[in-house]
Amino acid sequence: MGKQRVDQKFPSGWNESRVRRVLDYYESQTDEESAEEIRSALENTTMEVPTALVSIVRELIAKRRSSRARATKRRNKTPQPASRARRG
Repeated sequence: MGKQRVDQKFPSGWNESRVRRVLDYYESQTDEESAEEIRSALENTTMEVPTALVSIVRELIAKRRSSRARATKRRNKTPQPASRARRG
């Protein structure tokens, strides 16, 4: 029996050659190189946004930053000691 050819379907812009190059890249990495790539990606992630959505995405990012800043301020406030003297 011979090997049967399997027709692969790739996303737009991808082909078997491109897939093989990506696989070769990741399979040849050391564990240290892989870990560094992950750390770097967590610090510097970018994404494409359709032009029509840019203003909405900016607004969402601003709201999130604002809410995180408020939450950080609340957590960082030093609680004031309660008065031990009771009024009565």
